[in-house]
Amino acid sequence: MTIKRNRTTLIYVGNVPVGGGSPISIQSMTNTLTCDVSSTLAQIRKLEDAGCDIVRVSIPDEDSLEAFFKIKKAAKIPVVADIHFDYKLAIGAINAGADAIRINPGNIGSTKKVSEIARAAIEKKIPIRVGVNIGSVKSSLLKKHGKNRVKALIESAKENVAMLEDFGVKSIKVSLKSSDVIETIDAYKGFARISKWPLHIGVTEAGTLFSGAIRSAAGIGVLLFEGIGDTIRISLSADPIKEVFAGRILLESLQLKDEGIHVIACPMCARSHADISSIASEIEDATSGIKKHMVVAIMGCVVNGPGEAKQADIGIACDKKGAVLFAHGKPIKRINQSEIVRTLLEHIKGDV
Repeated sequence: MTIKRNRTTLIYVGNVPVGGGSPISIQSMTNTLTCDVSSTLAQIRKLEDAGCDIVRVSIPDEDSLEAFFKIKKAAKIPVVADIHFDYKLAIGAINAGADAIRINPGNIGSTKKVSEIARAAIEKKIPIRVGVNIGSVKSSLLKKHGKNRVKALIESAKENVAMLEDFGVKSIKVSLKSSDVIETIDAYKGFARISKWPLHIGVTEAGTLFSGAIRSAAGIGVLLFEGIGDTIRISLSADPIKEVFAGRILLESLQLKDEGIHVIACPMCARSHADISSIASEIEDATSGIKKHMVVAIMGCVVNGPGEAKQADIGIACDKKGAVLFAHGKPIKRINQSEIVRTLLEHIKGDV
């Protein structure tokens, strides 16, 4: 089954197309102090290597704005400036070369200040991302809709988008995020019915690496399967590099991105003849930067092992004597357990 995606308006964040049926891009956000240029750039380079398409950088003060100019000049992927409250910082970031600007118009202070940001973005021909979070929706909207926070989110996004459109902005991206997975799904589905602007999807404040990845996969996965979403961020209280890896795996799982090493590993039981968990983790860590798509099967016994290994690009099936190595459907040779990781990596990298 091929996912039929919603057709949204095509915009560009730097040289990355978003919407209009273009490939779904993966985003992350630096968690270094922006004013620490060297640390922020080091993290951006790691994100670039991991497969991040767009990176967002927070600009909370003048020192960060000064650093942003240097960061933007050195980064290889598009950089989005994240601004709250101070419209002058937003305009400064636009003039410093931001590839896009992320604001929540509701906390900028006045429509006049928002119009100044809009004017600057129009002049530089960059998009504005309207970022609406449940934690910053106007109290009047929450009161109006009572317990229905989804309607408040949708109306808030609708109002903010209409404001920017009235100011003449022609390139807009929208997010409507909640830390509640069901609210997030319903908000995006509702907004997608009334707008053709591309959607940045994610579950905000999803949590730590383990729980956050699961919540994000549940929320983002449902939306992507229904054709909703043009760019994603898996928001984790963890290393941003993990956000990118999680995003790659999610898109690959839904056949929306043909990239990266897909490790198939059995869950282990009394039949296992090797520590499959450790082997699989070592292979995933060692191949995390590989962009070519490849399926690698790591199986612990002879029940399902040979079948899975044959269907993978490269695989091993363990037995009492060690393991049999398979490549592209054919058994290649028998190896000892101590040789499994080294042999798999040699064959994986030889195929890249």
